[in-house]
Amino acid sequence: MKISVCVGSSCHLKGSYDVIEALKETVEKYGLSDKVELKASFCLGHCADGVTAGTDGGIFLHRLNKDNVEEIFVRECLPLIEKEEG
Repeated sequence: MKISVCVGSSCHLKGSYDVIEALKETVEKYGLSDKVELKASFCLGHCADGVTAGTDGGIFLHRLNKDNVEEIFVRECLPLIEKEEG
């Protein structure tokens, strides 16, 4: 799975760097470094929705911050990764 985190000016100001670092930690915590590729992206077109990330499967994760990244990753991404393995 590829996850692209917006680093455009709006998301940058809202903490996208912290989100990327938290995502890296979460991916490592769950032992998924070989299954998840994190990338930076310019505007994903959801500026009003806070820091946003998109997956290569067309799913958008909105209102990300360093405190909720793991919760959202586990809820939205982990089931898809497990399904791909399955």
